[in-house]
Amino acid sequence: MHDESRRIEERVQRLHDQRIKTAVYAATVPFQVEAWQAPGEPVPFEEAAAASYEPFAMGTPWGPPWGTTWFRMRGQVPEAWAGRRVEAVIDLGFTGDWPGNQAEALVHRTDGTPLKAVNPLNQYVAIANPAQGGETVDYLVEAASNPDILADNFSKTTPLGDKLTAGDQPLYTFRSADLAVLDEEVWHLDLDVQVLRELMLELGEHDPRRHEIAHALDRAMDLLDLDDVSGSATAVREALKPVLSKPAHASAHTVSGVGHAHIDSAWLWPIRETKRKTSRTFSNVTSLADEYEDFVFACSQAQQYEWVRDHYPKVWARIQEAVKKGQWAPVGGMWVESDGNLPGGEAVARQFVHGKRFFMDHFGIETKGVWLPDSFGYNAAYPQIAKLAGNEWFLTQKISWNQTNRFPHHTFWWEGIDGTRIFTHFPPVDTYNARFSGEEMSRAVRNYQEKGGASRSLAPFGWGDGGGGPTREIMERARRLADLEGSAKVVVEHPDDFFAKARAEYPDAPVWVGELYLELHRATYTSQARTKQGNRRSEHLLREAELWATTAALHAADYAYPYEKLDRLWKTVLLHQFHDILPGSSIAWVHREAEAEYARVAEELHALTAEAVAALGTGGPRVFNAGPCDRAEVIRTADGTPLYVEVPASGSAPLTPAGPPHPVTVDGRTLANGLVRVEVAEDGTLASVYDLRAGREVLAEPGNLLRLHTDLPNYWDAWDIDKHYRNRYTDLLDASSVTVVERDPLLAAVRVERDFGKGSRITQTITLRAGSPRIDIETDIDWHESEKILKAAFPVDIRAPHSSAEIQFGHIQRPTHTNTSWEAARFEVSGHRWVHIGEPGYGVAVINDSTYGHDVSRTVREDGGTTTTVRLSLVRAPRIPDPEADQGRHRFTYALLPGARIEDAVAEGYALNLPLRVAEAAGAPQPVVSVEGEGVTVEAVKLADDTSGDVVVRLYESRGGRATGVLRTGFPLAGAQITDLLERPLQDADLTGGAVAVALRPFQILTLRLRRG
Repeated sequence: MHDESRRIEERVQRLHDQRIKTAVYAATVPFQVEAWQAPGEPVPFEEAAAASYEPFAMGTPWGPPWGTTWFRMRGQVPEAWAGRRVEAVIDLGFTGDWPGNQAEALVHRTDGTPLKAVNPLNQYVAIANPAQGGETVDYLVEAASNPDILADNFSKTTPLGDKLTAGDQPLYTFRSADLAVLDEEVWHLDLDVQVLRELMLELGEHDPRRHEIAHALDRAMDLLDLDDVSGSATAVREALKPVLSKPAHASAHTVSGVGHAHIDSAWLWPIRETKRKTSRTFSNVTSLADEYEDFVFACSQAQQYEWVRDHYPKVWARIQEAVKKGQWAPVGGMWVESDGNLPGGEAVARQFVHGKRFFMDHFGIETKGVWLPDSFGYNAAYPQIAKLAGNEWFLTQKISWNQTNRFPHHTFWWEGIDGTRIFTHFPPVDTYNARFSGEEMSRAVRNYQEKGGASRSLAPFGWGDGGGGPTREIMERARRLADLEGSAKVVVEHPDDFFAKARAEYPDAPVWVGELYLELHRATYTSQARTKQGNRRSEHLLREAELWATTAALHAADYAYPYEKLDRLWKTVLLHQFHDILPGSSIAWVHREAEAEYARVAEELHALTAEAVAALGTGGPRVFNAGPCDRAEVIRTADGTPLYVEVPASGSAPLTPAGPPHPVTVDGRTLANGLVRVEVAEDGTLASVYDLRAGREVLAEPGNLLRLHTDLPNYWDAWDIDKHYRNRYTDLLDASSVTVVERDPLLAAVRVERDFGKGSRITQTITLRAGSPRIDIETDIDWHESEKILKAAFPVDIRAPHSSAEIQFGHIQRPTHTNTSWEAARFEVSGHRWVHIGEPGYGVAVINDSTYGHDVSRTVREDGGTTTTVRLSLVRAPRIPDPEADQGRHRFTYALLPGARIEDAVAEGYALNLPLRVAEAAGAPQPVVSVEGEGVTVEAVKLADDTSGDVVVRLYESRGGRATGVLRTGFPLAGAQITDLLERPLQDADLTGGAVAVALRPFQILTLRLRRG
């Protein structure tokens, strides 16, 4: 037989694209359209319905950036269309190939009932099937003219990312708004041909099935009447039935399709627009559920459900009905799909607490799995946190974006830092916006790395971020691929069902230990520093407010614990931990609002803490310590006078001086306090840090070296820092001023001022306090650079085989060498309050109050010694998607801690982030809880969420070893239970002599519920 493959493939493509697809709608009549431009921000339906509308012609530009235009569309179904399937088909002037991220609209009846959204790849609204001739159609359409921020494929900056700079020129040209007859037979033919053609092209050149499909398509096309596609469609479909009905091979891979609509809670649009995106997509999804009984849609992010509940109650009611029918699956159990690295441990716990409670309260469903397809890497505490929240499985996708190494598993057990394992799946289809194309199906099978051990994978399908979610076309593809020779088999099912089958099939799946590090998007540890600082401050202020509110509730009879306020504030902070807000990868509007929101949160939390402390009565100034460790340190009184005080963990003490430690001395630019001696060089770097206790120099080279690097990644500006940034840099050694600014016996400081770059200025105050080896570097930057990153380096004379960085409820060790490509790819990593390096007998920590990104490297010197360098990433200057990212003022502190053990790093990390608070208060109530036992660290103290008055305490082992201890209470204790994160009892705690005995494995998290006597 002659090879006619090329002729057939080209013929089928042309006939499909130019004749079949264009005949899907058999007839159209235009709507009469009127328009009203809403002033300013979006308005409620009632206001839009009462507005005055003007005639609007097709082909007219509309929609200023971030504007809302309401269209009134009126039409009448022709009598001749009676008995046909009639739809409204609307093209707002969609551009490019994005399924979302541009113009979108929500169609309403005139009574305000939302019907369905209109999106670039989902432009229809069903009217009647069958239709009645003469039926009148009257709609109000809320159209959002959101700009396509990335229209230039990340190559150009744009002012469109904030309504303050976006201008008012129309973005779109309205193409068409019609009533149309859907020719269902042609529509099905269109899908038959698409599925077969795509399958054919994925099969091998020597696969008989490929040629069978090709010739079947060729013969079927002979039956297509080009002058009457509709009339011949049935015959063409009949001719294709034999190749469409051949069953899949018995060993064919199974793809579990799960409807999905990944909606970023903010990204290239503000939060206010996400509220509308969710309503549009959820309207589409519930409409599709009505049409397809076998449809299942998985949806995470309780925050988005709450928005719809509060703003679109009719859509909310449809969601509740779909959940009851089993077609809508709440998943994930988190308040939002948060970033996987940056939120603190307690914040991750609260993501699950608030998320799971929402789903249980409103649907009676406890979610079983973690759904985090798009976060930029996942910390190694997740398995334990997830399991303690009652989860059985974990799903991720983003690791497929790795820049260097291919992740070796798709179905595996993920083991965290404490030894907890959770069954995990990483879909080999490599997308969370699948549409069951031939290429996707082939890719899923080709990529799947568990062949021979397992035979199934999951594929989330549907258009996200305003694309409207799953479509009827995708569902039809799934039906055709359910059992088709040459393809993987598709079954649409609940993700819980997939995970149950996958685990039963592959119980001895391989194990991955430690973090799921994404070899990309490493700059998200640093971009938009003020957003990150707001998060860090909020997390610690929440800890303080809960602790002192609990103290007041226990000791002040007239004090009411602020349950509702704390709940609301936690949810605000959790929302802003979304994986495009906290990482700094959103537009300017998002980060402008985030900074303002963090300021409001801080103001309210300070007020709540002040109210709680005031409830304890007045009687004189006291010092309050919200940290988990006893503190002895120098603070400043109201008039700025230094004072050395001692304060117990989670308690308070009078504002009176404690026994004075060795005084701080100043000799030129050298500061000493009997523990360390610090010499500041003429250029403002640390020339020497000598540990007087250990008798050794800490630094191998000048410390606190500020290095300004050129920072232009290959593609994603706000997201990425690529390795070549290291090759071009300037060391900031030209200090304009190095001055001793304080000489008190309790505190001495040197101020260093520098001007650099494009008008930037940095002022650093290097402070040494009596009684502490910690050297604080308070930093004030006025930053005006572009496409740069500023790092602070501490080259330490230590041979450290690995660094330890604090993560959620513990720390992680990473090699300092680059033996393998996996280690080399970790050239920028994340950590929380501290990074520690050490050799047997000696260690050094670098502490921070708002910095997450860092790198650790080592070199061997000519003298044979080893220099291990810790470099903090302080601030960046990306230009896309926010061209003004990080410009302006930044204030933060980082510190060097010589002679530090891990437990010292833990204690000082808390101390730097939880400054001692001075307030008027009477008496000295005992701390709510106190702990005896090395490594047993208190993370949270609060009242139980059920308002029972029980006290809830969350502990963890912080050193990485076994720990035993005793927890004592400052109130009569009647009983204690160990609970999960949602404060549900697991077992009774061990009570001895009115205290709780605690025994923890390395990095174990323990939640105790304490009943008051």
